Amino acid sequence: MNLAIIGATGNVGRKTIEVLEKSEIEIENLYLVASKKSAGKKLKFKNKDIIIEELEKYDFSKAKFTIFAAGSEIAKTWAPSAAKKTIVIDNSKYFRMNDEVPLVVAEVNPNDLKNHKNIISNPNCSTIQLMLPLKPLHDKYRIKRVIVSTYQAVSGAGKASVDELFSQTKDYLNEKEIVSKNFSKQMAFNVIPHIDVFVEDGYTKEEWKMENETKKILDKSIGLSATCVRVPVKTSHSESVNIEFENEYDFNTVKKILSKAPGCKVIDDHKDGGYITPLEAEGEYLTYISRIRKDHSNKKALNIWVVADNLLKGAALNTVQIVECLVNDTKK
Repeated sequence: MNLAIIGATGNVGRKTIEVLEKSEIEIENLYLVASKKSAGKKLKFKNKDIIIEELEKYDFSKAKFTIFAAGSEIAKTWAPSAAKKTIVIDNSKYFRMNDEVPLVVAEVNPNDLKNHKNIISNPNCSTIQLMLPLKPLHDKYRIKRVIVSTYQAVSGAGKASVDELFSQTKDYLNEKEIVSKNFSKQMAFNVIPHIDVFVEDGYTKEEWKMENETKKILDKSIGLSATCVRVPVKTSHSESVNIEFENEYDFNTVKKILSKAPGCKVIDDHKDGGYITPLEAEGEYLTYISRIRKDHSNKKALNIWVVADNLLKGAALNTVQIVECLVNDTKK
């Protein structure tokens, strides 16, 4: 089976290569595609040098599956024509709310893949990790409403943003002037309650995405209110989540459900350090759940803390898992 990655030299593209190396997908030929600037350079895959091809000259018919990891403009320009020759799995936001395009979290709604028309969309990174604990809880108790505050790593904004965090931190410690190019305010030693552009009602597009993607993936009847915050962390997003069910629930049953949730691991010891932080989740495939508590203000509500590597489960890993689902389905 042949597979291609568009945007192979970016953060998500490189992570996708790493995940594919560990995957059980049998790849005969891997095609790495990027801009003219990167064409001709080499990246390794399973100890083999692969020459990067130029997007404008690439023949999409060479691969059965093509992972787009290059942003909305590239997806808008190239994915529709590519889908005539290959199955596209797109990491950008461009197709997410298109009714003709499945929006899939591998452990949550893989059956939606049956309806694809050669384009499949990967959800927003902060949405993906939220869906993993919500799905089994919703199956059991029916979720009425979710309130989520995110603490999102700078790697979600690209390599330039990571570099800026490092440079700002260095300048701050050396008492030099702080320059912000990729953030609306100083990022080092600060938090910024603003991710993506603002929309008319005062929310940001990131918050809008979490609300509407949850409805599309899980259940359109679920109410969700999000506050998305950028924090000075390199990798892994964290979320403080309040979940309100339609009826009262059994707390021990909830803990058992979360402990068995696909793709998740509960680490919830009531002692110093008995929880997961972004640093520990970096490089891990699992989505971690900690701080499971009853909401004392509402007998129908629950609080949890959710952490996952935004470049892995939030992007590269989920796209590869989608390919695995498609490959396994053809074997049945």
